[in-house]
Amino acid sequence: MTDTTRAEPTGVATRTTRDLTKAAVSGWLGTAMEFMDFQLYSLAAAIVFNKLFFPDVSPAIGLIAAMATYGVGYVARLAGALYFGRMGDRIGRKKVLFITILLMGASTTLIGALPTYATIGILAPILLVALRLVQGFGAGAEIAGATVMLAEYAPAKRRGLISSLVSLGTNSGTLAASGLWAILLAVLSEEQLLSWGWRLPFLLSFALMIFAVWLRRNLKESPVFEERPDVVDGVAMSRDEIESVVESAGEPTGRPAGEAARPASGTSGTATPPAAAPQDTKSVSVLEAGVRQRKGKAFFLSLGLRFGQAGNSGLIQTFLVGYIGTTLGVDKSVPTDAIVYGSLLGFAVVPLVGMLGDRFGRRPMYIALTLLTMVLAFPMMLLITSGSTIGLMFGMVLGLNVGVLGLFSLESVTMAELFGSRTRFTQLALAKEIGGILATAIGPVIAATLTAVTGSWWPIAAMLVVYSLITLVSALLSPETRGRDLVRLEDAA
Repeated sequence: MTDTTRAEPTGVATRTTRDLTKAAVSGWLGTAMEFMDFQLYSLAAAIVFNKLFFPDVSPAIGLIAAMATYGVGYVARLAGALYFGRMGDRIGRKKVLFITILLMGASTTLIGALPTYATIGILAPILLVALRLVQGFGAGAEIAGATVMLAEYAPAKRRGLISSLVSLGTNSGTLAASGLWAILLAVLSEEQLLSWGWRLPFLLSFALMIFAVWLRRNLKESPVFEERPDVVDGVAMSRDEIESVVESAGEPTGRPAGEAARPASGTSGTATPPAAAPQDTKSVSVLEAGVRQRKGKAFFLSLGLRFGQAGNSGLIQTFLVGYIGTTLGVDKSVPTDAIVYGSLLGFAVVPLVGMLGDRFGRRPMYIALTLLTMVLAFPMMLLITSGSTIGLMFGMVLGLNVGVLGLFSLESVTMAELFGSRTRFTQLALAKEIGGILATAIGPVIAATLTAVTGSWWPIAAMLVVYSLITLVSALLSPETRGRDLVRLEDAA
């Protein structure tokens, strides 16, 4: 494979340790909030929403309906990824991250204030889906933006470790949501939980949103965005403007001879380059390389890298919680406790994987973790279905850390390094969300259907193997990206 490693450029805008700390905390907190919001919802969907919002169906059908509603948010995430991703590549990362945190926090809080089916009938699940769509629209760009921001802030030699803080945010959010649900299940009766207790985690997320908004208002823009050769006065040039710059410098643009540059959007006549646009030959060549490269290969590689982590997460952190309680008849506090213990262990696993990626490279770590997940899939499910509480917890903790959190630690930095700076936010966000739709959103529904049809757990293990295999193949086909210059406009592949 071609090694695309590059030394960090000396011209990148400097940031102090304090700036890096703010960026790290902001990225961690925003991602923690996103995953807390979604984990609160996914656990509620698995534990109580089938009774509160879909009460007139059988338990199995109610679980499938609740999981389907959970999946609806991923459709909105795709729209948010496209809309906010393009905005982030055009006007900067900071502004987008401020908007997304507001959307997520407000919608999550309002879910906690919803009337149930018993109060307003069919309007209750309709409102639930509506808020889920708003939540997903904001979340579609949140983790991508945090990933891009932190990767672009981090020193090249420590990029894997520092970027893993985004993954720790997912871990923190999962832990907070699972911990809240574990407490509720332990101290409240089922009647109390269904009447008012389920609302508390959603309403409490409001305080976290206020702190996150305050923090992001004081965050500086990504130094890589500021140093991009296509950014003039804080706004990226359009393709037409870049082509005009290239043409005026006498460089080829790939158009037929004699064809004029296309007019810039909203103007008439031939587009003219901005006054502050770079004019030296080297800068013009860099601009041309960024817009002429054929896109697609890096995107599909990233989509494959995302598939294993996203699919495994949907199965282990969402579907298994409901399956263990509904089908296996185990007390619902057991799987939520297992998620809590697994998330605690993740505080060591995530940065360790990040450091190992900095030391040995991204590809070797991807290969090792995906192979290990495939080998452990069936033994893990045997432990979970063994009837032993200890075996069940050990199986879930193992699967969560190897097949979900470890891969997420690598994903946070690798996908940012695969893309060029001109379209990094958009492509990364779309790769994450399309992977989420194909794996995380649809996976639990497929798993619920297959286990109901077969009456067995083996489809869950088989899906874990398939998801991990897709990521393994993508890792084998990917270039090594460790230490790549993130200011470059073109993709690594």
